[in-house]
Amino acid sequence: MAAHQFQARFEAGEIDKIFAGIDQCHLPGAAVGIAIDGVPVYRKGFGLANMELPAPLTSAMRMRIGSTTKHFTALAYMLLCEEGLASLDDTIGKYVPGLRAATRDATIHQLMGHTSGIRDAMAVTMLTNGVNLPVTDAQMIEYYRSIDSRDFEPGTHWSYNNGGYILLTAAIEKITGEPFATVLRKRILEPAGLYDTMLRPWDSDFVPNSAALHVPGANGEWTRTYMGMEISGAGGMVSTMDDMLSWMKQMDHPVVGSSETWRLMHEPHRLANGKSTGYGLGLMIGTYRGVPTIHHAGMVFGGNSQFIRVPEANLDISIAVNRGDLWAPAYANMIIDVCVEGLDPAFTSASSEKALGTFVSQSGQRVVSLFSVGNMHLMSVDGGQAVPITPVAEDVMHLDPTMDFMQQSARIDGDAIVFSEFGMEETLSAIKPVMDVSLGGHAGSYRADTIDAIITVSEEAGGARATIQGRYGRTDYKLEPITPDIWRIEQCVRASLAATVRFNVDGSGLSLNYPSGMRHISFVRVD
Repeated sequence: MAAHQFQARFEAGEIDKIFAGIDQCHLPGAAVGIAIDGVPVYRKGFGLANMELPAPLTSAMRMRIGSTTKHFTALAYMLLCEEGLASLDDTIGKYVPGLRAATRDATIHQLMGHTSGIRDAMAVTMLTNGVNLPVTDAQMIEYYRSIDSRDFEPGTHWSYNNGGYILLTAAIEKITGEPFATVLRKRILEPAGLYDTMLRPWDSDFVPNSAALHVPGANGEWTRTYMGMEISGAGGMVSTMDDMLSWMKQMDHPVVGSSETWRLMHEPHRLANGKSTGYGLGLMIGTYRGVPTIHHAGMVFGGNSQFIRVPEANLDISIAVNRGDLWAPAYANMIIDVCVEGLDPAFTSASSEKALGTFVSQSGQRVVSLFSVGNMHLMSVDGGQAVPITPVAEDVMHLDPTMDFMQQSARIDGDAIVFSEFGMEETLSAIKPVMDVSLGGHAGSYRADTIDAIITVSEEAGGARATIQGRYGRTDYKLEPITPDIWRIEQCVRASLAATVRFNVDGSGLSLNYPSGMRHISFVRVD
């Protein structure tokens, strides 16, 4: 078979068509930057930077890039390794004192690649304290001084973990003796000429030339809801699309970091089963329609971003949106569709009528729901936010290309499904939907000492409800039954924050399963 030959082509009108639906002057929108051979060929904004002001978005306006920050954080640590001040094999306990063994023994390399298995302190914070409280990095790190369990054994699985990068930020500050923002500015941003890029740990302050974030409400109105906690090395940077194009250009001939550092940044981790995670040091290495890509998206409340490179076509794309109902990675893939010649054919959807339903593992610790809305097929894992899934054969469904880095799929096997995640398979049995089920004897209070949280569940006139009182605050949930003992728990303020709770049959406790970073957290009944 002949090798792929990929080539970039560019027509501004084709890109304009992609964004025609948000090319307006009364709602927020997107800023876009495209470069070919390192030369910007498209720099535009669509929609408003702020709905309160007649200020249009531009490619020179600061916008949140969310978790795209992670490869900057990884690079900051790697620069310290170049100086002989640190090593990838160092354990985080070397730099952050007082951690329990479950966290202390994780290596920096594992934290960067999301293979450490440690609990995610940011997930703990959001689920137990709510999303609007001003919880600091230091307060989140305190959880690691009491948590004595892991999600999985290090190196055996991959699970996206913001908490690992909170710890990595603390390690960088310990080694340098400087605030992380200063380290970024002095060692990376200024040497690379990224003068409009900076760390912005809080959304509550004011930063010049910045676009606002906009969260769509169920009633059609927009709100300013944002993440109240500190977001530093895990996802706290703001940048312009112009700066991001400059940054991607220098990645081919690094101004900051040695060639060996960048080789390691691009080298995916391998799990104990030999499976590649497709994740290096803050960078995702994958393919889209047969063409290799380097990318990392960033998700924040009220917006998101995508930074993606197509090296074999010398194409760089950076997109940020400042409204929560748009998905930047999907727009980036549409740009690749029209800008790269030689792509494989796009997936064609197959029939999937028998793939719909809810499936539960024998242990009850994994729940997968497959359903459709209109022509879109969706999958929810452990009560989490539904993501698009594509039927690629009569019995097989894969994640949408924008989410395939999670390496999840479902294969129909009679009345069951075989759920695959990073090469590890588990059979889940179909269950019949339950209705009009009450909590009954499950109502009451349950405590998890390791995360200092109490869940109280009760029956109310509007249905089953739960309140979680955390270390720094509290948040309210509504519950929906999956089985009499397994319930989906959804945060009332942020519907995208959801999990499952599994009540012990003997009434002694429950376990909480969050799709990322809080697997099998045990709570003991206290009433």
